[in-house]
Amino acid sequence: MLAERTEIERRVRDEIRRSGVDPIRDSAGAHQVIEATMGAYFAEFVAEDQPYGFDAESIRSHLHDSIAGFGPLQKYFDDPQVEEIWINEPGRVFVARAGRSELTTTVLTSDSVRQLVDRMLVWSGRRLDTSTPFVDAMLPDGSRLHVVIPDITRDHWAVNIRRFVHRPHHILDLVPLGTLTHQAAVFLEAAVVSGLNILVAGGTQAGKTTLLNSLLGCVPAHERIVSCEEVFEIQLPSHPDWVPLQTRDASLEGTGEIPLRRLVREALRMRPSRLVVGEVRQSEALDLLVAMNSGMPSAATLHANSAREAVTKLCTLPLLAGQNISADFVVPTVAGCVDIVVHTATTRTGHRRVQEIAALPGRVENGVVEIADLFSADATGLRRGSGFPPHAGRFEVAGYSLADLLQPGESLARS
Repeated sequence: MLAERTEIERRVRDEIRRSGVDPIRDSAGAHQVIEATMGAYFAEFVAEDQPYGFDAESIRSHLHDSIAGFGPLQKYFDDPQVEEIWINEPGRVFVARAGRSELTTTVLTSDSVRQLVDRMLVWSGRRLDTSTPFVDAMLPDGSRLHVVIPDITRDHWAVNIRRFVHRPHHILDLVPLGTLTHQAAVFLEAAVVSGLNILVAGGTQAGKTTLLNSLLGCVPAHERIVSCEEVFEIQLPSHPDWVPLQTRDASLEGTGEIPLRRLVREALRMRPSRLVVGEVRQSEALDLLVAMNSGMPSAATLHANSAREAVTKLCTLPLLAGQNISADFVVPTVAGCVDIVVHTATTRTGHRRVQEIAALPGRVENGVVEIADLFSADATGLRRGSGFPPHAGRFEVAGYSLADLLQPGESLARS
């Protein structure tokens, strides 16, 4: 069987080169070539009246994985329960299911790891070499690829592939998953429609991007969204007016780099109704605050372990923009611009849950931004706190009753 498989694979690759089909970008075209080549190969056995003792379906699956897929890793891409795939060394391939990691039986070689990464990067157009030993890229299915090579790593290439198994299109889609309660979801929907500035915080793999994506699904169809990210992760296929922007690395000559801060500034020139920053890490926080301060409804994600820590971090990051930026400017600006902070985390069981929803009333006491508790997690879910969000008038204009949204028990829908 190995000899037949090798021969068919050789013929398929030759035919793909002749036809000019790109197997990564055109999976359907590659599948047609595989079927046609296998059909011609089997016809030779029929013409010579010779039986063949190999498994055609097994060969077909192998060819599709190795030519139009990602080889030994393709079975994990096809598994809807796999959330992440990572390679620490060729013989140690891990996957995560339901937040829990497990060592797989897949064993690769150093050459096969390099070939897989090269195939993945061909689609993204990004490069990886000794001058740029890190790379972030998006795969055709929307998964996010991150690779680090020696001598940054000790001996082997470190590969992480973060998949987006569940892509909610609306905040209410997260309620059946247990991510948040119905009342909290309806309130967040109202906050988005009312144009409040929302910050989504959490740790790594806490579901920040998923939550942000679901919040953006609440944006009215007539509004124009411009999103800025290091790597494309936000997906809004149903929104009619959405422009996604992505950073760009420097060329081999060290020119042409487009950092996230530049994207934020350029996005403001594109007549957005909503500005979205995929993740705030550095001085782009200043440009985000300036946009919020100018009345631009915005949303962003941030790494933090609580709503309070997220606010503290957002008060610190703009200081990286230069020595002429002081805390005396940043702290009151954060208090006056950020309206809602949603903190999400991964539980011990591997489930992603919203832990708290806080509001910033706009007050600062002794250099500390005041935070009001809207919802916080307990054993039964998200418990309604005693706080209220700012801009009650915006909720009324959008057709919501803030008293109904935040009453004890289940909230009411939009009036």
